[in-house]
Amino acid sequence: MTSEVMAALRVLGHPAAMDDDPLLSAMPFAVSSGFELLERGADLVEGRVDWAPERCTAAGILHGAVLMGLADTLGAVCAFLNLPPGAGTSTIESKTNFFRAVREGTVHGRARPVHVGRTTIGVQTELRDDQDRLVALTFQTQAVLTG
Repeated sequence: MTSEVMAALRVLGHPAAMDDDPLLSAMPFAVSSGFELLERGADLVEGRVDWAPERCTAAGILHGAVLMGLADTLGAVCAFLNLPPGAGTSTIESKTNFFRAVREGTVHGRARPVHVGRTTIGVQTELRDDQDRLVALTFQTQAVLTG
């Protein structure tokens, strides 16, 4: 996060300015969902979420909403890190394919930009289990909000 963004957040009293992980804390849903950011860069954002019973659907399977939430969070951070100065971003489309159930362990995510344009940013996020098996694949389009 740029020093200008951090300064603006401090002026507004935003909790992201006071946290060790300002990108994640700017998204309260991500924090309450247990998502973690591990790497942050314009070319790659990595994160994870641990399996927990309260994040599951029937039969102890990690809920699809948790997986989509992690993918959206990593994709949003990736898009944010590719924005021009002064711009914001918002997800305008997201598509996820689920390939494998998660019944234990950790889901690891990697988001990479596929397209960085003037009005949209496309991000692809892979979610994998502890055995590096593909759990889900998400492609999202983020709007570049200027003005």
